[in-house]
Amino acid sequence: MKQFLAFVKKEFYHVFRDRKTLLMLFGLPVVQIVLFGFALTNEIKNTKIVVADYAKDAASQQIITKIEASTYFEVEKSILDHQQLEAAFKEGKVKLAVVFPANFNNDLQHLNKAQIQIIADASDPNTANTLTNFVTAIVLDYQKTLMANNAVPYQVAPEVRMLYNPELKGAHNFVPGVMALVLMLVCVMMTSVSIVKEKEKGTMEVLLVSPFKPILVILSKAVPYLIISLINVTIILLLSVYLLDLPINGSVFLLFAESTLLIITALSLGLLISTSTDSQQTAMLLSMMGMLLPTMLFAGFMFPIENMPLPLRIISNIVPAKWYYIIVKSIMIKGLGFSAIWKETLILFGMTVFLLVVSLRKFKTRLE
Repeated sequence: MKQFLAFVKKEFYHVFRDRKTLLMLFGLPVVQIVLFGFALTNEIKNTKIVVADYAKDAASQQIITKIEASTYFEVEKSILDHQQLEAAFKEGKVKLAVVFPANFNNDLQHLNKAQIQIIADASDPNTANTLTNFVTAIVLDYQKTLMANNAVPYQVAPEVRMLYNPELKGAHNFVPGVMALVLMLVCVMMTSVSIVKEKEKGTMEVLLVSPFKPILVILSKAVPYLIISLINVTIILLLSVYLLDLPINGSVFLLFAESTLLIITALSLGLLISTSTDSQQTAMLLSMMGMLLPTMLFAGFMFPIENMPLPLRIISNIVPAKWYYIIVKSIMIKGLGFSAIWKETLILFGMTVFLLVVSLRKFKTRLE
């Protein structure tokens, strides 16, 4: 145990002696959380929505037909009660719901006024705002059609309700994404060069001939970055709460536990790259290109995954950041517990086990 702690201490010394590394480890999260939290926007199309038609009359069917004709939506007709709708939003299966009350056409004909409820998942504010605007425009277009064909003025009033983020703050979407991006980049990039650095300096031979077990060599490389990454998570959460006014609605302990799981997954991937390459430049290139673009493209916080072609949606399933992004949004924004994210957690755990096993198998106890 003393030997293990000594190697961990040595790795910390390596980290803190390099100012560029320290700037990357602690400066990168701060800069990205501020820039991403305030600056980025995105657009959506071909989004799946649900229509709950309790009226089942001519007026509701005409509006549904107009919504279906739009290229912005893929409509799923369903009759759900409020509890089922709420559960669907929590599970992330529904981005928006259009609810027609039971007496919609009757109110429109006799009172000249009727309401439609539009419910959106505002944990992604840009998507929610865009979807509600599109549906509202369709409803208003139907209202103009009615008024043009009848002398009596009709009014269809959309009642918009934004779940989880009523103020439509962008931080609710980008903070979880930045957390995934920072942890993947820092852990994979820093760990990927650790073993290669020992090879290039010639110190790996000393480690391998020592009584220290190879698996402990690998673990001693990973422990400092695990601790530093948890510090990064703490920094990001503090900035989110006190700078961006983003509340943490769920369990902080669960959030840290899930973050630790992603960190271990990323460290395992970094170790796999490190044991598979012979130079720091190659390891750095693989970690940067292999993590930066997939995380930004397929995590879901910059570009909606459901709008991508099927092959890209399939590829996104092997990106750890995608599952972590779903987990963080469920905990931080929606305030859900482990029962809502156990599938995503199981997928991350499976990735971690697979990467660790492959990394240990590829680690060479003899240098050629």
